[in-house]
Order: sequence, then C-alpha cells, then structure tokens
Amino acid sequence: MAINESTARAYNDLVEINETGAKGYQEAAEGVSNPQLKSQLAQYSQQRAQFASELKQHAKQYGITTEGGNTIEGVLTDAAAAVHRGWINLKSVVTGQDDNAILGECETGDATALEAYEQALKAADLPAEAKSVIQQQHGQILAAKNSITSLKH
Repeated sequence: MAINESTARAYNDLVEINETGAKGYQEAAEGVSNPQLKSQLAQYSQQRAQFASELKQHAKQYGITTEGGNTIEGVLTDAAAAVHRGWINLKSVVTGQDDNAILGECETGDATALEAYEQALKAADLPAEAKSVIQQQHGQILAAKNSITSLKH
C-alpha cells in the first residue's frame, strides 16, 4: 500500500506529541503534592508512552520511519514544536508546586494533542486501520483532558 506524505507526517507528529506528553505527565506527576493526583498523572504518562509505541509499530507496517531526525533542522523543528505542544511551561509551574497550575498545563498539553489528532485524521488516504487507532487514542486523550478539567475544579 502506498503511503503519502500527509499520512507519514501524521504518524510522525502523533508519535512526537505522545512522547512529549509522556514526559510532560511524568514531570507533572513528580510536581504535584496530592498522592492520588500523582498516581493519575503517572498513569497518563504511561498511556502516552504506550500510544507512541503503538503508533510507531503501525507506522513501521506502512514503511514509515518515526525516529526524530538528529539534523539541525530536526532539532530546531523539535524545539519549535515543543513550544506548540503545550508542555513547555510545565517546568516553571512544577517548581511552584501548585497542583491546579500543573493541571492547567496538562490540560493545555492535551488540548494541543487533540488538535494534532484531529489534524491527522484529515490526512488524505489514511488507511482504515490507522484511522481506527488514531480515533481510539483521540477518544482516550479527550477522556483524560476531561478528567483533568474536573480535577482542577
């Protein structure tokens, strides 16, 4: 099956989003004081790592390489993308140890992830199996974001 550039890009973006989300949730889990919240955020970190792994396996089936480039362009793109992935402010918030502020950053990260998933679903010629996995993960991220929002209030 021929995979076009938009499908390859979708996989790469979603793997990156989930790897960043896994790191972001891990930092958040380490930064909150509430033990239940710590546990919940750690679970979301593991979930995102699992999503990235699942997407990498699917991408490999279609001959797509999802490893980030170590080129100068790749590094610059990663740095710029990190800003847009919504997790960049987490470090400064975590040092303040405010659980609500940390949850707010998690919410932002998830909102960014959801946008990326919605964009990926628009990819032309996205294989049905890929679409199914992406829709399923999108639903789980939406559920996580809604949970975070309710925990915040």
